[in-house]
Amino acid sequence: MTALSMPHEAAAKQPPLGSDEVILGIDTHKDLHVAAVVSVLGALLGSRAFPATAAGYRDLLVWACSFGTVQRAGVEGTGSYGAALSRSLTAEGVQVVEVNRPDRAARRRAGKSDAVDAEAAARAVLGGKATATPKRKDGPVEDLRVLKTVKDSAVRARTQAINQLKAILVSADPGLREPFAQLSNPALFTACARLDPDTGAVHQALHILAGRIQQLSAEVTALTRRITALIKGHNPQLLQLRGVGPDSAAALLTAAGDNHDRLAAEASFAALCGVSPVEHSSGKSRHRRLNRGGNRQANAALYRIVLTRLRWDERTRTYLERRTAEGKTKREVIRCLKRYVAREIHRCISAIPLPEPAPSTA
Repeated sequence: MTALSMPHEAAAKQPPLGSDEVILGIDTHKDLHVAAVVSVLGALLGSRAFPATAAGYRDLLVWACSFGTVQRAGVEGTGSYGAALSRSLTAEGVQVVEVNRPDRAARRRAGKSDAVDAEAAARAVLGGKATATPKRKDGPVEDLRVLKTVKDSAVRARTQAINQLKAILVSADPGLREPFAQLSNPALFTACARLDPDTGAVHQALHILAGRIQQLSAEVTALTRRITALIKGHNPQLLQLRGVGPDSAAALLTAAGDNHDRLAAEASFAALCGVSPVEHSSGKSRHRRLNRGGNRQANAALYRIVLTRLRWDERTRTYLERRTAEGKTKREVIRCLKRYVAREIHRCISAIPLPEPAPSTA
């Protein structure tokens, strides 16, 4: 039985009297979404599978509305398989709430199936356990995320090609290796690209790798220019902050999302970036530990900004010296500085007006 021929509808129950609101929960997959509807009193009204297509999204909402008024929907995977569905529901006036997967203890008790996960998503919204607003994916920040993803992959591929080229040169014949020994990287790649590939296997390998490196370098340069232009058009103030370059700005904007108003305060942004301390106290012991959660790309961007400021910003170096004199280690001071930079970044991001929602094409 194929995925699209498997839609199964559980035995439906009548919604309770006194309220026509129902809660929708959805477990998303690549080709199929499984939905469950729960009443405000917690009764399961029905569950059904729908194809992950534009027509499937419409049928899903029509089916859910047959049980009552759908105002809230808990969706798993709003940033991946559920992104298009979330946009479709939002365009229809349904409040979409991001739901995490059930924890292992809950799954051991209730079992694992798509229908069970969809019901759990609806109950997480009903019980107030799930409250996060998903990031929108229809604005300039989403464009930044896509371009940054492609650029990062090009940088990784270029690094791999450079390592391979130099590894081949290390074991190459001295007559080939020695003329290249004192060349800088750009000159080395140009010289290898000029080698005759018909001379031998080593010449051909170096010629191909050098051409690949040059092509990837051109891609990285073009993508960097495009990313910089997008940031200047969306939030030019961010690039004016000391230590903030295009890559760091793109990572921080991506973490916040197009709808940055979903972050209640700068403390929320700090927690999102993993720079808010976590309480770790017990008994008479009172202390906080490092937050190892949050968006690690944004956390790394804040770290790069702090290192840049420690090198070039006099005020930051003065702060380091003062806190070091108080007994703090350099690592602890950098953590404090990352928290301060997150506050500054959030202030800059929150000052940008929210873009108008794009019409759904789903």
